Amino acid sequence: MNLLGQVNPPFVWRVKTAIKKHSMLSEKDSVLIGLSGGPDSVCLLHALNNLKDEYNLALHAIYIDHGLRPDEIPAEIEFCRKLCETLGVPFITKSIDVKSYAGEYGLNKQEAARELRYKVFEDVALEIGSNRIALAHNADDQTETFFMRILRGAGQKGLSGIPPVRGKIIRPLIEIERRYIEEFLDGISQSFIVDSSNLKKDYFRNWLRLAVMPDFKKQSPALVNTISRVCEIIREEDNYLELIVTKTLMKLISKKTDKLIEIFLVPLENMDKVILRRVLRRAIDAVKGLRGIGFVHIEDVIELVKKGDSGNRIYLPKGVRVIKGYATLILTSEEPSKLGTYSLNVPEELALKESGVLIKSSFADSAEISCDGKSKVIIDAERIKLPLVVRARKAGDFFYPAGFGKKKKLQDYFVDEKIPRDERDSIPIVLSGDDVIWISGYRADERFKVTGETKKILMLELKPLVGK
Repeated sequence: MNLLGQVNPPFVWRVKTAIKKHSMLSEKDSVLIGLSGGPDSVCLLHALNNLKDEYNLALHAIYIDHGLRPDEIPAEIEFCRKLCETLGVPFITKSIDVKSYAGEYGLNKQEAARELRYKVFEDVALEIGSNRIALAHNADDQTETFFMRILRGAGQKGLSGIPPVRGKIIRPLIEIERRYIEEFLDGISQSFIVDSSNLKKDYFRNWLRLAVMPDFKKQSPALVNTISRVCEIIREEDNYLELIVTKTLMKLISKKTDKLIEIFLVPLENMDKVILRRVLRRAIDAVKGLRGIGFVHIEDVIELVKKGDSGNRIYLPKGVRVIKGYATLILTSEEPSKLGTYSLNVPEELALKESGVLIKSSFADSAEISCDGKSKVIIDAERIKLPLVVRARKAGDFFYPAGFGKKKKLQDYFVDEKIPRDERDSIPIVLSGDDVIWISGYRADERFKVTGETKKILMLELKPLVGK
């Protein structure tokens, strides 16, 4: 019996209006419905089952066991199974381990449950060939989300609320208030399950729903409708700005991998902060290893773009580094390269791919050779042992900086020279035995300097590695 159409035509009209307004369904769509047994998802199942013939839909329903309420789950699954049998809708159950996932990734249970739940929806939809995933968020959920995000300091995108459509996901009840959903279920004498966790005020959303929203609604009876409209306006404006950002970003990217994005710098330096913030956010979201960077970090990146010098960088959570170059801004989560250990004879050229440089060693005839002490140095060859060793720094390394003479730890030297920490393991350290004779590109060791008594001179040169 077509209960929905017979009992409450205005409710059907509301659902169909939202579906058409946001282009949620097309002819012959296959829809996977998230079914928990609660009033919203039960209503959604009825609504889509009612519209099945009109759209020629193939429906499936899925119950996801989060493993958090073992005493209640069997009854909920049985309720959902019988409801689906009554309506002739194939029923699927899946289980997820929320506690383990939360512990592994440092999430709270709500965040972990959400991530796992959406992954299951996507996986099952792919498995059964559904091109739509229908979820039962309603207008009250939208209002609660709006206020939650205000309290957490969200920006415009966050305040646009829950999107009616996102990829495969559709939300046909997103513009319908909870009271109309409950009226509809009462009208067709349809029971539902009450999740006990939804009655606990120790969850942020539940506290808002149970303790705050009733008073808000007393002061403003049209609150839910009003906030839904506000979210829609913000969402439309946000979508427009995102179009501008898309066009802008397409012109800015010079290089992109899974863990790195490089953006031309000059346009960023002159860009209005409103657009710049969005461009950076979009760039970060486009790179797998960069996601999860917060607002305060975006502001740090903007400060680097606007006021930083070339070579400056900042270190963000999750191993993300942002480097301001001469012409580009680099955002990366790639592990900094670390130099291996090599031997160097004389004369010889040693290519160091990790560092992108080549070290050339040769014997020189005169101490009059022009050397800058950084990229080219001369060493008293009679004080060294061959072959030389070239490697990255190690804990406890020290040397006697040329012109300074006193013993200094490499760690302290790198800090004093303001050498970025992500570059330190790729700087070639040249040693004779266990003694550092040259920090290539920076300074030689005083103990091995050429004097008037030197009879044999070693010259070391640092050059860019062609093709690196």
